[in-house]
Amino acid sequence: MTTRLVLDCKDIVGESIIWSDAEQRLYWVDIVGSRIHGLVPATGDHQVWPTPELPTSIGLARDSGFIVGLRQRITRWRPGGQFETFAVPEPDRPANRLNEGVVAPDGSFWVGTMQDNIGADLGPREMTDHVGALYRVSPDGHVAELSGDRFGITNTMVWLDDGRFVTADTLRNELYCYDYDRQSRRLLNRRILADVTRGLPDGSTRDAAGNIYNARVAGGAALARIHPTDGVAKLLELPCQSPTSCTFGGEDLATLYVTSARFGMSVEALQSNGSDGNLYAIDGLGPGLKPYAFG
Repeated sequence: MTTRLVLDCKDIVGESIIWSDAEQRLYWVDIVGSRIHGLVPATGDHQVWPTPELPTSIGLARDSGFIVGLRQRITRWRPGGQFETFAVPEPDRPANRLNEGVVAPDGSFWVGTMQDNIGADLGPREMTDHVGALYRVSPDGHVAELSGDRFGITNTMVWLDDGRFVTADTLRNELYCYDYDRQSRRLLNRRILADVTRGLPDGSTRDAAGNIYNARVAGGAALARIHPTDGVAKLLELPCQSPTSCTFGGEDLATLYVTSARFGMSVEALQSNGSDGNLYAIDGLGPGLKPYAFG
């Protein structure tokens, strides 16, 4: 397995990478850098759009636009256009922010919240409580909480073929699976999916066979490929210390693209390691699945 550098973009927190099959283009956000990337890997065509607030997630929409999570609001957006507020999951919790957000198989947008860990100086802010939650945002803008569980940092959203939903709490270093009750639209019966000791769990994707690929942030320097049935994990080494998110793309969805972060690293650490914050690819791991579209 060989990892190659795709783009030396030096994101502060690269996140939420998705593949647009129609455009053959990758999209992802740099949370602290307040920007959205678009990259055609085959040609190297690279565009960057600034955001008015910290962007936390991005998903495709069926009308060819995007659904974008900003710091505390979910917006509709087209490249070059305005970010139009669509929903605000926690209007009564100003100390929280949005984090992971992924379009679900039914066309809704699932999003997690967390205590805001980014200070006014855009540096790390100490977290003191587990106050994050998971929400489902329907195409008509209705927001509903998915579970009464509370999270430190909500991360990872993957749907398995047998109906289970996989998510994580980065602060607790735990990967969970839930049963999803379609009638009540609630997550039930939380249990541990896998035990991975290196790094902490960040974003994930899955391949066509159901294997989960989880980015191990905070010094993990690897992806954990997790079997969906027995939870056995195999580490895939990476050159960056803090991989953050991943998605399959390219021809036949065979290439796994990985974002990374440099948030909170010391000047000395960055000088000695210029690998973090860039975009990487691992060929031949797929096929993966196309992302779902909102609407």
